[in-house]
Amino acid sequence: MTERILVNQLAARTDGPVSVSGWVETVRDQKKVQFVILRDETGAVQLVNPATRPDPEKTDQDAAALALTDTISNLAHGTFLTVTGDLKHDERVKLGGIEVKLTSLEVAAAALPETPIAADSSMDKRMDWRFIDLRQRRNNLIFRVSTTLEHAMRQYWIDHDYIEIHSPKLMSSPSESNAELFSLDYFEDKTAYLAQSPQHYKQMAQAAGFGKVFEIGDVYRADPSFTSRHATEFTSVDAEISWIDSHEEVATMQEELLAAAIQAVKEKHGDEIKELFDIDVVVPALPFPRIPLAEAREIVKSRGYDNPREDGDLDPESERQVSAHVAEHFGHEFVFVTDYHAGIRPFYHMVDEATGLTRSYDLLFKGVEITTGAQREHRIEVLEKQALEKGLKLEGLEHYLDFFRYGVPPHGGFGMGLARVLMLLLGEASIREVTFLFRGPTRLAP
Repeated sequence: MTERILVNQLAARTDGPVSVSGWVETVRDQKKVQFVILRDETGAVQLVNPATRPDPEKTDQDAAALALTDTISNLAHGTFLTVTGDLKHDERVKLGGIEVKLTSLEVAAAALPETPIAADSSMDKRMDWRFIDLRQRRNNLIFRVSTTLEHAMRQYWIDHDYIEIHSPKLMSSPSESNAELFSLDYFEDKTAYLAQSPQHYKQMAQAAGFGKVFEIGDVYRADPSFTSRHATEFTSVDAEISWIDSHEEVATMQEELLAAAIQAVKEKHGDEIKELFDIDVVVPALPFPRIPLAEAREIVKSRGYDNPREDGDLDPESERQVSAHVAEHFGHEFVFVTDYHAGIRPFYHMVDEATGLTRSYDLLFKGVEITTGAQREHRIEVLEKQALEKGLKLEGLEHYLDFFRYGVPPHGGFGMGLARVLMLLLGEASIREVTFLFRGPTRLAP
């Protein structure tokens, strides 16, 4: 069997026989010549075939050439095939300056002739046929960027001696609160819950003496939200570290992590992102700006927006206004909003005794919150008190609270939605565009 050559390897090869496999993107079936644009996971190449049409006046026509011409004439968009032919470098060919003159074609899997979606199909229709929607170079790049982003983050953590964990997604009790939970029947009439985050298990790793841990994995939120940045299942990027004095050490780690990851994306994909998304990837300068929540609210007010939230937190428009202020005055796409009061934070965030504010932050990227980070409360008596103040029942948290009864060092960490980061990095309007298969309140398929 002839070795398969990827499309992005063709330009570096000398003219001669090659075999290429992929799917049909377009067919131009002219009278004397046929052109096929074949795409694989790395790019697209032009195939060319001198057409041999049936001629009753000719009795010696090449049967193989007739069959090849007929096969090409009947190719449907999306048909997967393998071709062999002669590679030729020709600067007149607009698609990469190369083409393959066909000698044979083998259909691996034919597609139906009528494609169910088009370039102008609605997002919901495209999501119905996501496997076809993903066959575009632009969409392919999204997941190459995602791969680079994740790899670079892992590399940062590994270089800094972190341990990677894989926490369970089935839990006997809620991971954060009783809200936004998916429950399901478990063995022996038990109820299990899908994890909202790996929060408790990251903290257990601190009790285990792991010191520094990270996880990239799925989490679940029973949130009936239809916004552009929410999903019921998504990939969360989490880290937790021991022996810290404040949330500032968590923020410093996260900004270094993001700068390293975005640098890797820029180096590997920056030119292609500019070509296909018209986005200049900007590697953020360190440190990121920090703004206390009280000051952030004043900034929002000074820009003429009245934040409607009664709890003092920032609503989405307020976040956009704060980020606009930071872009104008600091030239930065990121900003940490710090010093949240305890009423709008989870029970496990540490409260600073001097200020009464939590040692926590939200990280905004291009006007959208992508992270909550904090120093955690590690003193069992304080943790129990804060849980009760939030209306939680201690008996439902026994497994979690046991960590702290046997000693946990001062620690903190963050959780970050991968899809939100990708959406903002690439300038997309919705996380649906950057999620392989989106899950929302009304979508469970494909």
